[in-house]
Amino acid sequence: MTLRTFDIVIVGAGPAGGHCARILAKSGRQVLLVEQNDNFNKNDFSSAATPLETLSKFDLPESVIGSFWQKITIQTSKVSQTWESPKSLGVVLNFAKFREFLATEVQQYGSEVWLGYRYIKRSQANGETIVEFKQLSDGKLIQVSTKLLVDATGFARAVMYEKENDKPDFLSGTGIEYLIEVEPEIYNKYDGDLIFFLGDKWMPKGYAWIFPMEQNRLKVGTARIFLDPKTVKHLSPLKKYIDLLIDEYLKSKNYQIIDKHGSTLKYSQGLKDIYYQDNIIAIGDAVSTVNFLGGEGIRHGMDGAEIAAKYIAKYLDGQISSFRDYEREMHRKFDKKWHLSERLAVRKYIDDVNDVLTEKIISYLKYMKTEEVMDIVFDYKFEIISRGLAGYLKRKIKGFIQRLRG
Repeated sequence: MTLRTFDIVIVGAGPAGGHCARILAKSGRQVLLVEQNDNFNKNDFSSAATPLETLSKFDLPESVIGSFWQKITIQTSKVSQTWESPKSLGVVLNFAKFREFLATEVQQYGSEVWLGYRYIKRSQANGETIVEFKQLSDGKLIQVSTKLLVDATGFARAVMYEKENDKPDFLSGTGIEYLIEVEPEIYNKYDGDLIFFLGDKWMPKGYAWIFPMEQNRLKVGTARIFLDPKTVKHLSPLKKYIDLLIDEYLKSKNYQIIDKHGSTLKYSQGLKDIYYQDNIIAIGDAVSTVNFLGGEGIRHGMDGAEIAAKYIAKYLDGQISSFRDYEREMHRKFDKKWHLSERLAVRKYIDDVNDVLTEKIISYLKYMKTEEVMDIVFDYKFEIISRGLAGYLKRKIKGFIQRLRG
C-alpha cells in the first residue's frame, strides 16, 4: 500500500504547532497538522492574556479576542496594587477560537488538519520517516510518510522522547481554570482588569488569576509549582483556592460554571531539552518556551515556531543538513531571561516563606509606572526592579529621618 506523503508532519495543534504549520503551508509546503482532540473546545486551557502587539505581530484577527484589558492588579495576602492606562494594553484570547483560526488558515493555504488522531510511534523505512496515528473515533491505525517530523506535543514531548526515562529533569507545575458566568455588576467591576494573586492566602507555592472574557464571563484559575511531585500530596487541592477566589474575592452568589479545564507544565531546568534529532525537530513547550515564572507560553511558542519554520524551509530546500543552528538561535533568544525567570520562580513559589519576598517585590513595584510594570510582567525586564528598590530605600531613609525629627 502506498502511503500518503507530506513535506512536514506536525504533531500538536497548539499555538506553536498551529503557527508553524500556518507559516509553512503559506509558503507552499505540504503540511499535515495533527491534533489528538476532535475539536478545539477540548483541552481549552490557557489564561491567554497577552500584550496588544501580539495581534499585529502574528496577524491575528479580532474574532479570537475574548476581551481587552487596560489594568493590571497584583493582589497579595496583605495588599492590592493596580496599574492602569487610559487605552487598552492587551487582550485575553479565546484560546479555542485562536487555535481553530490557526488550523483554518493551514487548510486555506492548501494543507491538511486532522482532528481526533493520537500519535503512536515513528519509524524509518527506505529513507523515509513513517508516522503512525490512531483515529480515536474508531481505533483505526493510519500511517503517513514525511520528510520532516515536528514535535509540538507540549509538556508530553511525545515524539522526541520515545521513553519516559530519556526525558531530562523538570520543574513541574499543575493548574486548573474555570470559565464562569457571573452577575453583571460583578463582571462590570472586574472587566478590563488582569488580576494576579500571589501569596499563601490565595495560592501557596503558586499563583492564581482572574481575567475577563466575553460579556459576564470571567476566567478564574490557580497554578502550583513544585520540585518534587511528592510534596503536592501535603497541600490542599487547587479547587479550594478557586472556591476562595469566587466566594471571598468576587463574592459571586449566583455564578454558573461554563467550563472546567486543567493542564500540566514541565519545564526543563537550564533549557536542556533535545531540540532536534536527525529529521525530527521540537518546538513550543516541547523545548520549554513557556516562561516558568509567569506561565505565559503563547507568544513565546509562536516566536519559537517562526524560528523553527525558517530552518525547516532551509532543510527541505537542501540548504542545511542538521538543525544545530536552530538550537543555537533558540538558546540565544531565550537563555538569559528564562534562566533568570527560572531562578526567581524557585525563590518565589518554592522558597518564599511567609510571603516575605512577595511583599518586598510589591513594595518595590508600587511607585512604578504602568509601562514599567508591563515591561517586567510581559518582557521580563527585571533590571527595572532595581529602580524600584532605589525608590524603596529612599522612602525608608526619608521615613527614618522624619521619625528622628519627630
